Amino acid sequence: MSTVLHIKNMVCQRCIETVTTVFAENGFPVNSIELGTAEVKAEPTPQQIKQLAKTLQKRGFEILTDKKSRVVDQIKSEIIKLVHHNKNEMLNPNLSDHLSKVIGADYSSISSLFSASEGLTIEKFTILQKVEKVKELLSYGELTASEIAFKMGYSSAAYLSSQFKKETGMTPGQYKKLKDKHRNTLDSIGN
Repeated sequence: MSTVLHIKNMVCQRCIETVTTVFAENGFPVNSIELGTAEVKAEPTPQQIKQLAKTLQKRGFEILTDKKSRVVDQIKSEIIKLVHHNKNEMLNPNLSDHLSKVIGADYSSISSLFSASEGLTIEKFTILQKVEKVKELLSYGELTASEIAFKMGYSSAAYLSSQFKKETGMTPGQYKKLKDKHRNTLDSIGN
């Protein structure tokens, strides 16, 4: 019988690799590890959970035990996956339907839970994640503003520029010209 553990702060492929290493070092066979979750082959004892939690915490992760925290983390992980790890050219424009389907609850209830827990809306969290992705794409200098806008699911480069300026205080063009391009870590956005 397998058990799914929910793990906070898993935001990238390196996080998955780190968590995989932690489980292996602690002798825990896993079926799969994805952003925010680890499916272990056997149900861990409370002692094993405590040891895993301690080791994960040293590396910046946390095992989530209560249902509300798991749902909030699942929402964050899904948004991060869509914004930063999306293989499609364009971001899925209907976020509310997508999250409802993935979480298995109506959007108004997960939206209320997220806002109460995080102090910001799902939409604002998504915008902040998009701004960080835009910063990354601007830093590479490979895409035009219009191409970035399309890739990120914006209706136009002007709308992207407006939202970017509202969040950062500068236009994408101004950001691109900076020598020190400050970016935030994905797990610190919205905190």
